[in-house]
Formats: sequence, C-alpha cells, structure tokens
Amino acid sequence: MASSIPGPVPLPDSRYDLSTYIGRVKHCAEISDPTMLLSSKRDIEESKRLIWDYRNGVIPEMSPRLWRAKKILDSTIHPDTGETVFLPFRMSCCVLSNLVVTAGMLTPGLGNLGTAFWQIANQSLNVAVNTANANKSHPLTTKQLATSYFLAVGASCGVALGLNSVVPRLKNVSAGTKLILGRLVPFAAVVSAGVVNVFLMRGQEIKKGITVFDQDGNELGTSKKAAFQAVGETALSRVINATPIMVVPPLILIQLQKSVLKNKSLGVLTFANLGLIFSTSLVALPFALAVFPQRRFVHASSLEEKFHGLKDKNGAEIDTVWFNRGI
Repeated sequence: MASSIPGPVPLPDSRYDLSTYIGRVKHCAEISDPTMLLSSKRDIEESKRLIWDYRNGVIPEMSPRLWRAKKILDSTIHPDTGETVFLPFRMSCCVLSNLVVTAGMLTPGLGNLGTAFWQIANQSLNVAVNTANANKSHPLTTKQLATSYFLAVGASCGVALGLNSVVPRLKNVSAGTKLILGRLVPFAAVVSAGVVNVFLMRGQEIKKGITVFDQDGNELGTSKKAAFQAVGETALSRVINATPIMVVPPLILIQLQKSVLKNKSLGVLTFANLGLIFSTSLVALPFALAVFPQRRFVHASSLEEKFHGLKDKNGAEIDTVWFNRGI
C-alpha cells in the first residue's frame, strides 16, 4: 500500500470516508479493480516517487494524478513490507484468480475425485494469497506453512466429501431441496476450511502479537489482543466473502437449468457458470471486503495495559491506535 512509502507528511487513507461502510465499499472497489493488473513496473515505480514527493513535502497537496498513484500502490504493494505482491495474489487479481477454482468447485455433478481436486486447488490458492498478504509481524516457517496447508486441505475435503455422501441419504427431504443442498456443499467446505486456514496460518500472530502504531505511524509495540481481533475478523470475513460468490451463482444456475439452459451441453453450462461467478464476484467482492477495515483503529484502553497512558511527541495522551488487520 502507499502508506508503506516513508515520509513525515501523513498520507490520506483514501479519497473516501473509511469510517463508513459505503466509503469502504468504494475504496475496496478501487483496490480490487482488475484494471490495476495492467500497471507496469514503471507505473509502480513512478507511483512510489509521486507518493514519496507528497509525503516529504515536495508536492503540497493531493491531485488526481496522486490519487491514481495511491490506487496503484494500494492494489499492488504490501502495507508492512513495501514490496510488490506477486501478481496472481494481489487484491486486484482476486476475481480472476478465484474464477477458475470457484467455477470448478461449483460445477454440477462432480464425483469424489473431482470434488477433492478442486478443494485442493482452492486451498492452495488460499494459502498463497494469505501468505502474500498477511500481517508480516511474524512470518511463518516452512513447517508451519506446510502444516496449515495440509490441515486446511483435510478440512475442506473432509467437509465436501462427507456432505456429498450425507445429502443424498437425507430422508423426508424433497428432490429439489436435495439438489439445492448438494450445490451448496462447496460453500460449506470452503467456509470451514477458510476459517481453519486463517487461524492456522496466522497462529503465530495470536501467540506473539502484532505491531500496533499511533496515528502518526510510530510503532508502539506488539499486542496479542490486537492480533486476536485481526485474525478473528479476517476469519469472519472469509465467510462473508465466500457467501455471495458461492451461494448466488449455483442457486441461479439451478433455476436456469429448469428454463433457458434445460438440456444444454456441459460446455454451455460451464460458460454460464463462469459468467455468473465472474459477475457476482465483481459486484459482491467490494461489499464483502468492506465489512471490516484493513487498517483497524481501536482505543488504546482495549489493548494490553502497556498501551494505556502513552504520550505522543507533543505530550498528549494516545487514546487511539491502529494495526494492519491483513486479509
């Protein structure tokens, strides 16, 4: 993010009011904008230079060009390290990166092998995105990363295969209801594994704490309470993010298969499935991402005692602090 560029002049968090949900929706629509993937290395370096100039007083005020530079950095740069996130794992690539695996998981009539394959593919992508974008206060070791990955894969495959075997055996349930429940199995698997994945991969943050800052960006120390809130909200956001994308398309597809797509070929159904997922993702993703702000402001009194009564450089008590929630 642009906030990783150093300088004494505070950089506006957004052109929108991030204290409001709608403001965060507009902001998330910018950082998840797929057109940001067209930003070249030269564009990124030029954006860094412009933001550095602003943060160091060379440029006196924000302009459309500066807002554009900030948008490029917010969608490509990690807020903790200042490094460029690998392209497939950037927020601006979220819709495209998830399109194929989501379509695979939501394909009707998958057998056990197909179900397991797409769940493994999805968890592999999740681990990569989590690793690339998580709070970097405590990076995972290779062993911890591998353990988290295999446990998440086990959870997703276990839930998906288990429900696939249970749903057809349900008694006193109509065929239509069974069809709907069967199409929602991938959602249950993804949500279950997503929550497990977040807590496993970011467990070190809860154990050791994450870095907390004052409003000027100065480090105040690490907090386990802040870490638990950050990880907990991120786990909940996995449920919120997955709900529209993995619930709406399959339910619409069921209705389409009864009408305009009745008796159509697998290719036509696949194309319709991709279109539904892509459209839903573009519309729903900013609304889901905006539920919890990434830069989380909290009262210092809600954290450990060591954060109580701290003074800033002017001698005023620091009552509000913030931390990077991660995604």
